Amino acid sequence: MKALLRTGYGSPDALQLKEVEKPTPLDNQVLIKVHAASINAYDGHFLRGPFLLRITGAGLRKPKDPRLGVDLAGVVEAVGSKVTRFKVGDEVFGEGEGAFAEYTCAREEALIVKPATMTFEQAAALPMAAVTALQGLRDTGQLQVGQKVLIDGASGGVGSFAVQLATYLGAQVTAVCSTKHVEMVRSLGADQVIDYTKEDATRSRQRYDLILGVNGYHSLFAYRRLLTPTGRYVMIGAYKDRLMRAVLQSMLLGPVLSKLSSQHMSTCSMHLRQTDLALVKELVEEGHVIPVIDTCYPLAEAAAAFRYVNDVHARGKVVITMQ
Repeated sequence: MKALLRTGYGSPDALQLKEVEKPTPLDNQVLIKVHAASINAYDGHFLRGPFLLRITGAGLRKPKDPRLGVDLAGVVEAVGSKVTRFKVGDEVFGEGEGAFAEYTCAREEALIVKPATMTFEQAAALPMAAVTALQGLRDTGQLQVGQKVLIDGASGGVGSFAVQLATYLGAQVTAVCSTKHVEMVRSLGADQVIDYTKEDATRSRQRYDLILGVNGYHSLFAYRRLLTPTGRYVMIGAYKDRLMRAVLQSMLLGPVLSKLSSQHMSTCSMHLRQTDLALVKELVEEGHVIPVIDTCYPLAEAAAAFRYVNDVHARGKVVITMQ
């Protein structure tokens, strides 16, 4: 079978499509014939291989695990001896390591059945981005009906889901994105859209109960000034080379600043749960959430897909198709 592998850290030039042996599922795993997989910021992070990631077990000079990709949708090819929820032929979606491949294995608890009304591409766009948005708003952000929320980085994968989910949860949504995505983000339900090329959201006099830094550009202190006295800031990601600064600020300064006032500064660490994935699926089926897909690339052009994600502010998700 063909699989996308990393030959090292760095740019998409380190990606190669290679012939490898088809994996065999463990007792609690499912073997999936992958139909579609989507690119997340998480994948780009592991491709670049920042120093902090390398020293925490990913491999210093080169990746210990050359595989890449997490989000997937496909058809069950085989099941482990302890698997009870799925059978051969089931259409499923969820998370599995090395999703950018024709076949991969996934834990039973990381998958749910794909509805017939949802395409494989739509299903593959959901797991990490949609569940991250949900947990960031509902769990870490503790969003309440009627609260004002600012979503910085509203046009990407997590951001496009966050706008829709915050609207569904009854919030007043202000979204930040670039000029070319303003109308798209507004169509997702945002009450107000700020074009960051024309206006600096951090200079506004408006105060927010919750700020979601999906692709945040500003410092922790700038976001803090926008919060209400009891407001919350949740860091999910940051703009390219500002990511490590944002992570360190959130992890080191966040707890200190939270103790000094009634404001709360934290980071959202997504944990995939079948219940959350099922809720997202239900919201898509009911029309409350629509997966926004920028474009699809075949597996043979996966490196080009990563270049596109790196060079362009993609609208929603970029999907890799195997067929």
